[in-house]
Amino acid sequence: MNDIIKHGKEVIRIEASAIADLEQSINGDFVNAVETILNSTGRVVFTGMGKSGLIARKIVATLNSTGTAAIFLHPTDALHGDLGMVRSEDVVILISKSGNTEEISNLLPMLKRLNVKMIAMCGNKESKLAQECDIFLSIAVKEEACPYDLAPTASTTVTLALGDALAVSLLKKRNFTPKDFAFLHPGGSLGKRLSLKIKEVMITGDRIPIVNKDTSIKDVIFEITSKRLGTTCVVDNSNKLVGIITDGDLRRLLEKTLNISGLLAKDVMTKKPKVLNEEYLASFALQQMENFKITSLVIIDDQKHPIGIIHLHDLINLGLQNR
Repeated sequence: MNDIIKHGKEVIRIEASAIADLEQSINGDFVNAVETILNSTGRVVFTGMGKSGLIARKIVATLNSTGTAAIFLHPTDALHGDLGMVRSEDVVILISKSGNTEEISNLLPMLKRLNVKMIAMCGNKESKLAQECDIFLSIAVKEEACPYDLAPTASTTVTLALGDALAVSLLKKRNFTPKDFAFLHPGGSLGKRLSLKIKEVMITGDRIPIVNKDTSIKDVIFEITSKRLGTTCVVDNSNKLVGIITDGDLRRLLEKTLNISGLLAKDVMTKKPKVLNEEYLASFALQQMENFKITSLVIIDDQKHPIGIIHLHDLINLGLQNR
């Protein structure tokens, strides 16, 4: 057991050290790579064999989700027709630990004919790949975590980190915002938190529980029960919101007296209920409910007419809670 812990910690130490060394290699070449991509009107095309290809795919996914269009090109498929997806306005980033991977080297003449900008991400500055590309980004490591130097470990970690550094630098230079991120992630919980508005999820129309301020408590109970939201809006004769009654209000009332026959909604309601405009984010509504420890919010228009209601459980079911 102690040996297992020792080996695990050693791997983490080696890879952490490799990442620390990588920081020192972020220099003018890195700046040139970022500016080359920024000034390009095309996409970023990544290619790599084996483990390098898998890391390339992950970097492509990160770039696409942060505002930089990117695709993966398998080097073998490129030599059998897929090279047609590359355009002269693209930037091609080729990943190879040694810099002499045969499939990558075979691509170089064809890419040069297309007159694309080429960026090498490799561990050998003297390699063919590093020498023939326009920009060289080092992914060299002192040692792999694999004791036999067979499986790429520290080198793939460094490559992934360098890809993240490119993506985040591009994100910041493009002034990419959380709203932009949400637009590209509409289906995820994060995208919903950043983009989903109250008006898109609120209960509307006849489903809104509403009673007049002069409604009897008996009818108030019927309205709350029939609409199944545990609450009802209370409006005046101009249909303006003047209060809210919850099933908690009713329980507290019954604890005080069982004689409710002469009571009206205005006698029981909570005045000045918490309200929001329909243009607010649904995630903000959830935050307000959690802050005030309430389960419903009334949505009003500019004339203070209730146009919707939103319930805590609906927002939780949408996955809007921070995780």
